[in-house]
Amino acid sequence: MMQDNKVQIFDTTLRDGEQVPGCKLDTKQKLIIAERLDLLGVNVIEAGFPVSSPGDFKSVSEISKIIKNATVCGLTRAVENDIKVAAEALKYAKYPRIHTGIGTSDSHIKFKFNSTREAVIERAIKAVSYSKIFVEDVEFYAEDAGRTDNEFLARVCEAVIKAGATVLNIPDTTGYCLPEEYGAKMKYLRENVKGIENVILSCHCHNDLGMATANSIAGVINGARQIECTINGIGERAGNTALEEVVMVLKQHPYLNLETSINTKLLYDTSILVRESMGMPVQPNKAIVGANAFAHSSGIHQDGVIKNRETYEIMDPEDVGVTESAIILTARSGRAALAYRAKKIGYELTKVQLDVAYTSFLEFADQQKEIKDEDIHAIMKVVNKISKIVMA
Repeated sequence: MMQDNKVQIFDTTLRDGEQVPGCKLDTKQKLIIAERLDLLGVNVIEAGFPVSSPGDFKSVSEISKIIKNATVCGLTRAVENDIKVAAEALKYAKYPRIHTGIGTSDSHIKFKFNSTREAVIERAIKAVSYSKIFVEDVEFYAEDAGRTDNEFLARVCEAVIKAGATVLNIPDTTGYCLPEEYGAKMKYLRENVKGIENVILSCHCHNDLGMATANSIAGVINGARQIECTINGIGERAGNTALEEVVMVLKQHPYLNLETSINTKLLYDTSILVRESMGMPVQPNKAIVGANAFAHSSGIHQDGVIKNRETYEIMDPEDVGVTESAIILTARSGRAALAYRAKKIGYELTKVQLDVAYTSFLEFADQQKEIKDEDIHAIMKVVNKISKIVMA
């Protein structure tokens, strides 16, 4: 078993993330992203759903050949042919994992399978048992676990542990749960499932109500030791848990005593690789990797950050691979920000010169959304007519 304070990072960008309409990747792109994920330090790469298409099978197979450190995982339904095909795709993997499962909520059992609880448990056992013929590492997902009552979910988990499951994935498939609810579900399973101490509990949360990161953190606080996530939180509907968010939450809250193996300095570049490969831009205010994540335009905030970054930033931008904080000049910016940006491009201003420059700056700023370096040069020409500029 893994160290108790180590949280495994299971990246499903290439499987769940690729389910976004218009974000299809070819095999070459998947290989590039998979190698980057391995370099990033993820523990598990879910490379695809092999039975779904020849292209997915090929991608999983090719990724299996090149990944040196991470476990390579293939998704299946609780169907023997799915499992057999996944095993074939994973045969070159250094560390293969089959990820199989079935829906466990009353809604899934009644409307999706037209079945019964007992029949679902039997299918779950058979799927795990069959997977164990091919690989030692078998992860079981209880689809829609977020809406599955805890007592029945515990029965399912106990049954698949006996069948040989090594990881139990407890998905909030519809993004319905509150953090307290999801955390309590993990706690219930930890306390009521025989053999639970011998497996890894895994969080797989969706962001339909904006709770994916919070739910995943609640899960690990309550005993889960794997988080399933994607770069940039990409995924169908409202997306999945964002890898960069959960990793930095754990890093910035050391009192939780939970660690990951992620090299956080590679987060920003990895985010760019995924957004460019998938053609899926990231909103500017996206946590950790958005263009504005370390940008300041308010004069009060800018003055504080210039004096000491910690006044308005809880993270060092370099920790996630961003060169430095950005001081964005707008009509809301103050003298300190203008002086800071002017110095960056070669102008050392006296107090009198700064007063003159700031008056001209406000005239510029009222006419446009943002003041660029070329605008500062133009402002300095105006100032130069009035007083001599001392170059830095």
